[in-house]
Parts: sequence; C-alpha cells; structure tokens
Amino acid sequence: MNAAIFDYGAGNLHSLAKALESAGARVAIEPDPARAAGAELLVLPGVGAFAAAAERLEPGRERMREALAGGLPCLAVCLGMQLLFEASEEGPGRGLALLAGEVTRLAARRVPHIGWNRLDEVRDPRIAEAGLGIAYFANGYACRPRDPSCVTAWTTHEADRFAAAVRVHSVLGVQFHPEKSSRQGLALVRAFVREAERGDRVAAGAPPGAREPRP
Repeated sequence: MNAAIFDYGAGNLHSLAKALESAGARVAIEPDPARAAGAELLVLPGVGAFAAAAERLEPGRERMREALAGGLPCLAVCLGMQLLFEASEEGPGRGLALLAGEVTRLAARRVPHIGWNRLDEVRDPRIAEAGLGIAYFANGYACRPRDPSCVTAWTTHEADRFAAAVRVHSVLGVQFHPEKSSRQGLALVRAFVREAERGDRVAAGAPPGAREPRP
C-alpha cells in the first residue's frame, strides 16, 4: 500500500510516517496536493494553522476533492480532519468541503484542549476494532457538521461536546492524534491501512457531496 502524507507544513509528519510504516505501508511525504491525491492511501496530518494549510491545498484542491469523493482512502488527523469541512473560524481559506459544516473555536475556558480524553458513542468499525476508548487531543478548534450522521465518535471538553471522528465511506477523520494515543492509537492506524488494502467501503457516515463554499 503506497501512502502519501500531504505536507502542508504540519509538525507531526515523522511520527505519522512511522505509524504507517509499522502498519506495512510505503510512505512518501508529498508537498504537491494533486500528486498526493494520486496515491493509494492519502493522509492529511495534524498540527498547524487552517489558513496556511488551506493555502497549500488550494492548487490541487479540486483534484484531491474529486479523488476523495471517488473513493480514495484517507486518514485525516486533527487539522487534517478540519480540512474535510468547508471553512474555519481560525483563518481564511477553503477546506475540501467533503462534509458540510464549519470549524469553530472550542467553547471552553481552557483552550487549547490538550491531553487525554474519552471517546463516546463510538460507531466507527476501525476505532472499535482498535479498542480505542481514550485518545490524545491537541486542538483549539472543533468541527461542527451540519449533518451529525457523519460523526462516528464524540468527545467533550468542559461543556463543549464535539466530533472526535467523522466518516465519509473511505475517509476517516479523527480530531485526536492516533500516533500519540498509545498502542490502541497505533492499532487504529494498522486497522485503517488494512481497510484500505481490502478496498472496504464502510457504510457509517454521510455520503460525499457537501455544498461548495463561495470563493
């Protein structure tokens, strides 16, 4: 399985690459979004700012969006999950709009939300397979889907309940960092790589086709 990590200046490329390699994937770090979309498995990494990531994404945005809507397996981590949505309060720029909704600042006294937190109402088969009940988070913003049927796990920081994971068939977005979530987190990466190798099309989540935001 040839995996491409889209390099938009995120800070956790090395740890994600190691997690993917331990799952048997051959990993390339790819700064070109169109070329990254041509891999067998795409990874959108976390850590970084939405505006800077959206700017790096823009030249190949349509190519990547079409590939994901067409069934390209993708693991989107933290900021990567936020890029699956239309826009973010954190800064200007367009996300992939694979899912309808926006990213907003956490409604909490302590921001960012950093540390271990429990996953609730888990219904993603790969997260359940990995036995991941708690995970490591590092986020100041959260995804707010218009249709919550795409949410396959929730978490709560103070009084703010937000999506911990979303699913669009072959695309799994996680707000937490599986590569930092102990053995169960690495088990999730392995389970997702196996899913991609098998070509599974998981039914959980909403279908592709979020409306395109105005430029």
